[in-house]
Amino acid sequence: MEQIMALNGFINGIVWGPPILVLIVGTGLFLSLKTGFFSLTKLGYILKNTLFKMFAKDSKGEGEVTAFQAVATALAATVGTGNIAGVATAIALGGPGAIFWMWLAAILGMTTKFAEVVLAVKFREKTEDGRFIGGPMYYITKGLGWKWLAVLFAIFGALAAFGIGNMVQSNSVAAALQSSFNINPWVTGVVLAVVTALVIVGGIKRIGAFTEKLVPFMAAIYILGGLAIVIMNIAHVPAAIGLIFSSAFTGHAAVGGFTGAVLAQAIRYGIARGVFTNEAGLGSSPIAHAAATTDHPVRQGLWAVFEVFADTLVICSITALAIITSGVWQGGLSGAALTTEAFNVSLPGGGYIVSIGIVMFAFSTIVGWEYYGERCAEYLFGPKVNMIYRIIWVPFVVIGAIGGLEFVWDLADTLNGLMAIPNLIGVVALSGTVFALTKEFFTKENLK
Repeated sequence: MEQIMALNGFINGIVWGPPILVLIVGTGLFLSLKTGFFSLTKLGYILKNTLFKMFAKDSKGEGEVTAFQAVATALAATVGTGNIAGVATAIALGGPGAIFWMWLAAILGMTTKFAEVVLAVKFREKTEDGRFIGGPMYYITKGLGWKWLAVLFAIFGALAAFGIGNMVQSNSVAAALQSSFNINPWVTGVVLAVVTALVIVGGIKRIGAFTEKLVPFMAAIYILGGLAIVIMNIAHVPAAIGLIFSSAFTGHAAVGGFTGAVLAQAIRYGIARGVFTNEAGLGSSPIAHAAATTDHPVRQGLWAVFEVFADTLVICSITALAIITSGVWQGGLSGAALTTEAFNVSLPGGGYIVSIGIVMFAFSTIVGWEYYGERCAEYLFGPKVNMIYRIIWVPFVVIGAIGGLEFVWDLADTLNGLMAIPNLIGVVALSGTVFALTKEFFTKENLK
């Protein structure tokens, strides 16, 4: 087992080396510059047409689920343990400066995910049984004709789902429940597996109906708890923000170390965990958005911007500030244990909020990512594989619950990186289509 972990760590270091980080950040910067950073300049318009229309049922156009059900499914898969354990891990390994790089990855990632979703809706397909399917494998194939690249993405996506969307999530749930309530990881794994099976058997419509109810509820509980802690430590917030910015360029690890290496860790873990939390560039969320009922690809793309904004710039920031202002980030803890300690120190019983948050966040991610992996498998083998994929998916929930945290996280990072490469190549190659559709939409909406 030690040899396997060492090999996986070595491969992970290669996958998440400078080339992939440059590709992720570079793609986001390129798309942001070409669209005039519209995700920031038009943020008010975007929130007006997403956040404030969250429960509207008057979606126009074709699709399987409402626009919000699609984004709820995407958020269910996106808002997971990365928002709790991932942020804490980034701080523990890269210092507070990692949060700056996480923010930067999110700001640029808003446009990247926008482009992904626009392409997913533009090139989606309608199956004989009336389902709408899409994602990187379809826009790479139909938009570029590069079948080989689409197949690579589908292979990596079908496999990555078992890491980021399955084992990492059940592992964090098991650790949280064992720490807070002394529940055996085996019990947690089996219960999670059974409930997961009950939800995913109904496909995207049942998943969408489930997530549109769960996502707002789970986010509200965690955000309110986190905000309470930040408010209680409000006097330390300016210093915490200052530390985040200063450490981003000088390096300041939780346990010390060589400055150059620490700075590199801050950049690496900040961007890697940022991608892990909001999934911009991975090509995962567009798979859910492709099923949305909408009259224009860009209209659904606005939900993608909101998705990253809510996930990283709101929820992850609350977690980061709660950890740093509480002063526990230098105590040697990592992952969910660090976030739990921050909540417990600042708010009596606050650890229970983290435990409940992890359970809800992780379960929703397990459900959402099953759909992603299944669509990738369907692209490779046809619809007959769907039920087989679901049957295989369920036992891995149990395996993740009893697996080692370090190995599972490294495996998830590795598979994420491999998944992002073909997707980002496709997005950049098809960026002209994104720019043309964006200009067409905003001209029609009378927005410059």
